[in-house]
Amino acid sequence: MKTIVSAAALLAASLFAIPATAANLVLYTSQPNEDAQATVDGFMAANPDIKVDWVRDGTPKIMAKLQAEIEAGNPVADVLLIADTVTLERLKEAGKLLAYKSPEAANYDAALYDADGYYYSTKLITTGIVYNTSATLKPTSWKELTKPEAKGLVTMPSPLTSGAALIHAQTLAGVDGLGWNLYKDLAANGATAAGGNGAILKAVASGEKAYGMIVDYMPIREKAKGAPVEFVFPSEGVSAVTEPVGILSSSKNADAAKKFVDYVLSEQGQEGFLKLGYIPARNGMPVPEGFPARDSIKVLPINAAAALKSTDADLKTFSGIYGSN
Repeated sequence: MKTIVSAAALLAASLFAIPATAANLVLYTSQPNEDAQATVDGFMAANPDIKVDWVRDGTPKIMAKLQAEIEAGNPVADVLLIADTVTLERLKEAGKLLAYKSPEAANYDAALYDADGYYYSTKLITTGIVYNTSATLKPTSWKELTKPEAKGLVTMPSPLTSGAALIHAQTLAGVDGLGWNLYKDLAANGATAAGGNGAILKAVASGEKAYGMIVDYMPIREKAKGAPVEFVFPSEGVSAVTEPVGILSSSKNADAAKKFVDYVLSEQGQEGFLKLGYIPARNGMPVPEGFPARDSIKVLPINAAAALKSTDADLKTFSGIYGSN
């Protein structure tokens, strides 16, 4: 009996010792599953005293989950790493983010992070055109997707499902010669809009559709694996989401969360994103194989605060053109 009691006491002591030496961090992210796991693995290797649990979904669904938790008085996440700065700008204005001046910000262009330290861009993910290599038309511009040769053959993710798709629509809406008229012309030419970027890649790679609007890394990765797809940076320019990171003001693990922010902004963290096939946001970093030189990519501007104010109207405009898919 004494042996059993002693063993139980030792086990209890060891279990209670774990929280004293290890912090737990909860990450909500819109990264693809394999990327989220790689990011977390890299961080935990650099910070073995911190354990990270993560939840992954599209940015709109992640935000709906978080908002429900906030309204219930129990937000679970400590850190967000999601598609776009507009979403984090909304949280900042609502007082839901913690300001943190990361020392790594010195290595970033000022336009890529919030001046008060509420969020920081981690990468550049552009949206361009993917096409199946068997397609007769090889588009080099957005407008070419409205040609008769592309009738009924174009697909795109819905801004109601994809944060990147919303930013893309808001960006193109502000470009002279494109705007919402491009989306109307595409709809008139039989283009469809539904789901997220993964579904677009599948539709084009399989030949179900010939052309699609999509984030850059997906088709570039799949082409390297032998998929019959090509990715184009259209001549008018591309939109970009920067997958910013931010800490929730309700975080119970703020110190660990700050270490996570520093890690993803550090050269080591940025090299991790580079290996995954993303354009790092940090200055002085190379681009992944299969991408053109960073200074040759024309990135169209977007004002996060202005885009935030127009989000509801923009979603309504898009739904009026394509329905509520």
